[in-house]
Amino acid sequence: HTDDFWAFIRQGHVAPYLPESKRQNEVVMGVLVACAFGYAAGGYQVVVDGIVGPWFIDLFGDEAATREIALHYVVLRPDRETTLARAVGRDEGALTDPGPVLHMFEQFGELGAFSHHALDSTGMSPAQTMRAVRRGLTEEAFLFRPDRAG
Repeated sequence: HTDDFWAFIRQGHVAPYLPESKRQNEVVMGVLVACAFGYAAGGYQVVVDGIVGPWFIDLFGDEAATREIALHYVVLRPDRETTLARAVGRDEGALTDPGPVLHMFEQFGELGAFSHHALDSTGMSPAQTMRAVRRGLTEEAFLFRPDRAG
């Protein structure tokens, strides 16, 4: 759960959606990569649950290539209304402010070369979403291939 990694910062924390958080976000993502691939190298299946934009996927891709571990990249992308409703309905401590939520929604609006990694989960329950993700993983629909630019 990626939110936990930002919560570990006790001094100097900057909200990760603010422009001045760039260096902090790079550090946190580097730690996430090291942690995820540490577990994966140990033989565990790892799911990084959080916001990993295409602007950070190469960190994961480089480590996957170095360790020769398959990497799947899935972007859950429901429509705008569903995204907002789900976000503002989350538990205390989660980002529920519509402004940053909608900003992040827009950032994922055009994935370009990564569009085949998107799964429209509008109208899906969590269980249906999980089944769709598992099916895509089995079919290697979300397999990250750097040679295919995503």
